[in-house]
Amino acid sequence: MKSSITFAARPRPIKRLLGTALAAVAAGALTWMAVGGGAASGASAAVADEAPGYAVEDFDYPQADKILAEKNILLKRGDGHITLADCVTGTGQLEVQARDKSKICFDVKGTSGWLTLELPSVYLIRGNDYTTEAEMTVGTEEQSYDIAKNAWTPVGESADDQAREWTLLELRTSK
Repeated sequence: MKSSITFAARPRPIKRLLGTALAAVAAGALTWMAVGGGAASGASAAVADEAPGYAVEDFDYPQADKILAEKNILLKRGDGHITLADCVTGTGQLEVQARDKSKICFDVKGTSGWLTLELPSVYLIRGNDYTTEAEMTVGTEEQSYDIAKNAWTPVGESADDQAREWTLLELRTSK
Protein backbone atom coordinates (compact mmCIF):
# COMPACT_ATOMS: atom_id res chain seq x y z
CA MET A 1 0.00 0.00 0.00
CA LYS A 2 1.26 3.25 -1.06
CA SER A 3 0.66 6.25 1.06
CA SER A 4 0.83 9.65 -0.30
CA ILE A 5 1.89 12.61 1.78
CA THR A 6 0.99 16.06 0.62
CA PHE A 7 2.80 19.06 1.91
CA ALA A 8 1.03 22.35 2.10
CA ALA A 9 2.95 25.20 0.60
CA ARG A 10 4.53 27.37 3.27
CA PRO A 11 3.59 31.00 3.01
CA ARG A 12 6.51 33.20 2.29
CA PRO A 13 7.59 35.71 4.94
CA ILE A 14 6.93 38.69 2.65
CA LYS A 15 3.37 37.56 2.01
CA ARG A 16 2.86 37.10 5.75
CA LEU A 17 4.16 40.62 6.46
CA LEU A 18 2.02 42.07 3.70
CA GLY A 19 -1.07 40.36 5.11
CA THR A 20 -0.31 41.67 8.61
CA ALA A 21 0.24 45.20 7.31
CA LEU A 22 -3.04 45.14 5.37
CA ALA A 23 -4.88 43.92 8.46
CA ALA A 24 -3.38 46.75 10.53
CA VAL A 25 -4.35 49.36 7.93
CA ALA A 26 -7.89 47.99 7.80
CA ALA A 27 -8.16 48.06 11.60
CA GLY A 28 -6.86 51.63 11.68
CA ALA A 29 -9.37 52.72 9.03
CA LEU A 30 -12.23 51.11 10.96
CA THR A 31 -11.13 52.86 14.16
CA TRP A 32 -10.86 56.19 12.36
CA MET A 33 -14.36 55.83 10.95
CA ALA A 34 -15.75 54.76 14.34
CA VAL A 35 -14.42 57.90 15.99
CA GLY A 36 -16.21 60.09 13.53
CA GLY A 37 -13.91 60.39 10.58
CA GLY A 38 -11.08 61.87 12.62
CA ALA A 39 -13.16 64.68 14.17
CA ALA A 40 -12.56 65.29 17.85
CA SER A 41 -15.11 63.49 19.89
CA GLY A 42 -15.80 63.62 23.62
CA ALA A 43 -13.54 60.64 24.28
CA SER A 44 -10.53 62.11 22.50
CA ALA A 45 -11.08 65.55 24.03
CA ALA A 46 -11.09 64.05 27.53
CA VAL A 47 -7.73 62.40 26.90
CA ALA A 48 -6.27 65.65 25.57
CA ASP A 49 -7.50 67.54 28.64
CA GLU A 50 -5.66 65.12 30.94
CA ALA A 51 -2.33 65.40 29.11
CA PRO A 52 0.46 67.29 30.88
CA GLY A 53 0.97 70.90 29.83
CA TYR A 54 3.92 72.25 27.96
CA ALA A 55 7.11 73.08 29.81
CA VAL A 56 7.54 76.83 29.41
CA GLU A 57 10.67 78.57 30.65
CA ASP A 58 9.74 81.66 32.64
CA PHE A 59 13.39 82.49 33.54
CA ASP A 60 12.52 82.87 37.25
CA TYR A 61 15.55 82.20 39.43
CA PRO A 62 15.25 78.71 40.99
CA GLN A 63 14.73 78.64 44.77
CA ALA A 64 14.74 82.45 44.92
CA ASP A 65 12.41 82.44 47.95
CA LYS A 66 14.76 80.15 49.88
CA ILE A 67 17.81 82.29 49.00
CA LEU A 68 15.95 85.45 50.06
CA ALA A 69 14.99 83.87 53.40
CA GLU A 70 18.46 82.45 54.13
CA LYS A 71 20.82 85.09 52.65
CA ASN A 72 18.58 88.14 52.20
CA ILE A 73 19.49 88.34 48.50
CA LEU A 74 16.62 88.90 46.07
CA LEU A 75 17.37 87.06 42.83
CA LYS A 76 14.61 87.56 40.27
CA ARG A 77 15.22 86.21 36.80
CA GLY A 78 18.04 85.07 34.56
CA ASP A 79 19.08 82.82 31.73
CA GLY A 80 21.01 80.42 34.00
CA HIS A 81 24.46 81.59 32.93
CA ILE A 82 25.02 83.80 36.00
CA THR A 83 24.34 81.94 39.25
CA LEU A 84 24.86 82.70 42.93
CA ALA A 85 27.80 80.71 44.29
CA ASP A 86 29.95 80.26 47.36
CA CYS A 87 33.01 82.48 47.00
CA VAL A 88 36.10 80.52 46.02
CA THR A 89 39.35 82.35 45.29
CA GLY A 90 40.88 81.82 41.86
CA THR A 91 37.75 80.48 40.14
CA GLY A 92 36.97 83.47 37.91
CA GLN A 93 33.80 84.50 39.71
CA LEU A 94 32.12 87.90 39.63
CA GLU A 95 32.41 89.38 43.13
CA VAL A 96 30.07 92.01 44.55
CA GLN A 97 30.66 94.07 47.71
CA ALA A 98 27.60 95.46 49.48
CA ARG A 99 27.73 97.49 52.69
CA ASP A 100 25.40 95.23 54.71
CA LYS A 101 26.78 91.92 53.45
CA SER A 102 30.01 90.09 53.07
CA LYS A 103 31.29 89.46 49.57
CA ILE A 104 28.69 87.92 47.21
CA CYS A 105 29.93 85.78 44.33
CA PHE A 106 28.47 84.62 41.04
CA ASP A 107 29.62 81.88 38.68
CA VAL A 108 29.46 82.82 35.01
CA LYS A 109 29.17 80.20 32.24
CA GLY A 110 28.59 80.23 28.48
CA THR A 111 29.24 83.02 26.01
CA SER A 112 26.71 85.45 27.52
CA GLY A 113 24.41 85.75 30.49
CA TRP A 114 22.03 87.98 32.40
CA LEU A 115 20.58 88.09 35.88
CA THR A 116 18.09 90.51 37.42
CA LEU A 117 18.20 91.00 41.17
CA GLU A 118 17.81 93.59 43.92
CA LEU A 119 20.91 94.00 46.02
CA PRO A 120 21.08 97.26 48.00
CA SER A 121 24.17 99.27 49.04
CA VAL A 122 26.53 97.83 46.39
CA TYR A 123 29.76 99.82 46.13
CA LEU A 124 32.33 97.53 44.40
CA ILE A 125 32.23 94.81 41.74
CA ARG A 126 35.20 92.69 40.71
CA GLY A 127 35.01 91.52 37.12
CA ASN A 128 36.29 88.28 35.64
CA ASP A 129 37.30 87.31 32.07
CA TYR A 130 33.88 88.37 30.76
CA THR A 131 32.81 91.81 29.57
CA THR A 132 30.37 92.77 32.33
CA GLU A 133 27.81 95.52 32.67
CA ALA A 134 25.98 96.36 35.89
CA GLU A 135 22.69 98.28 36.01
CA MET A 136 22.04 100.17 39.24
CA THR A 137 19.47 102.58 40.61
CA VAL A 138 18.96 105.11 43.37
CA GLY A 139 15.51 106.71 43.63
CA THR A 140 14.43 107.37 40.03
CA GLU A 141 17.99 107.64 38.71
CA GLU A 142 19.55 104.71 36.84
CA GLN A 143 23.21 104.19 36.00
CA SER A 144 25.04 101.61 33.92
CA TYR A 145 28.62 100.64 34.83
CA ASP A 146 31.16 98.83 32.69
CA ILE A 147 33.03 96.49 35.02
CA ALA A 148 36.78 96.16 34.48
CA LYS A 149 37.98 92.66 33.65
CA ASN A 150 39.71 90.92 36.57
CA ALA A 151 39.79 94.12 38.64
CA TRP A 152 37.64 95.97 41.17
CA THR A 153 35.39 98.71 39.78
CA PRO A 154 33.86 101.36 42.06
CA VAL A 155 30.08 101.47 41.52
CA GLY A 156 27.09 102.89 43.34
CA GLU A 157 27.88 105.00 46.38
CA SER A 158 31.68 104.72 45.94
CA ALA A 159 31.33 106.28 42.45
CA ASP A 160 28.61 108.77 43.47
CA ASP A 161 29.69 112.28 44.54
CA GLN A 162 26.70 112.35 46.94
CA ALA A 163 27.52 108.88 48.37
CA ARG A 164 23.92 107.67 47.95
CA GLU A 165 23.04 104.01 48.47
CA TRP A 166 22.60 102.40 45.05
CA THR A 167 20.81 99.11 44.39
CA LEU A 168 22.22 96.59 41.90
CA LEU A 169 19.39 95.58 39.53
CA GLU A 170 21.04 93.63 36.71
CA LEU A 171 24.24 91.94 35.62
CA ARG A 172 24.99 91.21 31.95
CA THR A 173 28.04 89.34 30.69
CA SER A 174 29.50 88.38 27.32
CA LYS A 175 32.73 86.89 25.99
